Amino acid sequence: MQQKLISPRKLPGFWELEPEKQIGFNDMLRKIESVFVNNSFYPLDTPVLELSEILLAKSGGEIDKEVYAFSKGDTSMCLRYDFTVPLARFVAANYNNLEFPFKRYQIGKNYRGEKPQKGRWREFYQCDADIIGNEELPLVADAECVKLYDECFTSLGFDVVVEVSNRNLLYGLIEDCKDLEKANDIIVLLDKFDKIGEENLIAGLKGLGIANTGIKKYIEAIKIKGEIEDVKTKLMKLSKNETYLKAISELEELDTYLKAYSCTNYVFNVGIIRGHNYYTGTVFEAYLKNYRSFGAVGGGGRYENLAGYFTDKKLPGVGMSIGLTRLYDLLSQSDLLPKTKQNPFDVYIIPLGDYTTECVEICAQLRKNGIKSEVAYDNKSFKSKMKTADRREIPFVIIVGENEVKSKCYSLKNMSTGEQENLNLEQIISKLK
Repeated sequence: MQQKLISPRKLPGFWELEPEKQIGFNDMLRKIESVFVNNSFYPLDTPVLELSEILLAKSGGEIDKEVYAFSKGDTSMCLRYDFTVPLARFVAANYNNLEFPFKRYQIGKNYRGEKPQKGRWREFYQCDADIIGNEELPLVADAECVKLYDECFTSLGFDVVVEVSNRNLLYGLIEDCKDLEKANDIIVLLDKFDKIGEENLIAGLKGLGIANTGIKKYIEAIKIKGEIEDVKTKLMKLSKNETYLKAISELEELDTYLKAYSCTNYVFNVGIIRGHNYYTGTVFEAYLKNYRSFGAVGGGGRYENLAGYFTDKKLPGVGMSIGLTRLYDLLSQSDLLPKTKQNPFDVYIIPLGDYTTECVEICAQLRKNGIKSEVAYDNKSFKSKMKTADRREIPFVIIVGENEVKSKCYSLKNMSTGEQENLNLEQIISKLK
């Protein structure tokens, strides 16, 4: 009886690319990692699985509903949904061995059980860079994280604008309007303003029992956007609350540091809130210039108290993140992906006849000298192999036949120019290097 074949399908929302596309994706990843390294961030790789009590310590909001949770025996665990909470755990556990400020980057997969849609995946790559302080962390660290976006996206060949705010602006207003007991619900609604529109936002706030004066202030605030002078002027008209005024002062200080970093790719936007409850001050989101419809391709902010669930030491931090899977997906759908080399090697060695062993020996010597090479050892015709080299845009082909083996001089063909010359292996290595 013939075995029933299983359909080779994968779970919806999980990430998988063809090799040629993966090459381009990896190239983007390496460029971002290079920026992190050049800015003196250390690498870190935390476990994909974390104890539930760790990962959910301070998530809250919609995130709890999206976490993949498991149990093994009496152990409850979750797939990480981002890198920030695992970082807080790591720093708390290794406090005595770290130098502060501790600057780390992490690139890898995270998981969220949300509905797959355009630019939204259940499995996705994030590229994070965070700075953790001991007891205190100056606002210049926030500026450093914001300016990383310009360097990262410049390396990818795109212009980016970072929209910056401070969460305490809204918390100050909420305190001023005496709505503190409903603060989290108000913040969640305000964060959805772009998605639900003003009419639905007003209805939602009224449903929370917010007074009309408060609703007017909240909506007026989240519409404020521009350069620091204009933003400050408009904000000063709304409240004199102490928390609120301190947040305005922090925006001014942040602006000073960003200018010192020669940043020009940012704008202040009070409507930037971020959905995670652990953000306590500066928040920001990155958007591609001319492609605002893509939505945010990165975001982050400051968290003063995240590690408080794991240690009694105060370890404030600030971090930025790029959603690389989301970015790649959006660029691919819009035919905007950077052009990258689509083959993993530079030399294709083709035997003419039964000379595979000799080709393998040549390949081994080329690889020892740092030259990426491959042997065409399948049973296709010579013509077919040459077409493969041309289609895959392989720069050079080495042809190995009877005469080449006897003379130890091999035909090296430049696939771009068509130029062909007979060289010994030493000469070929010198030319290709």
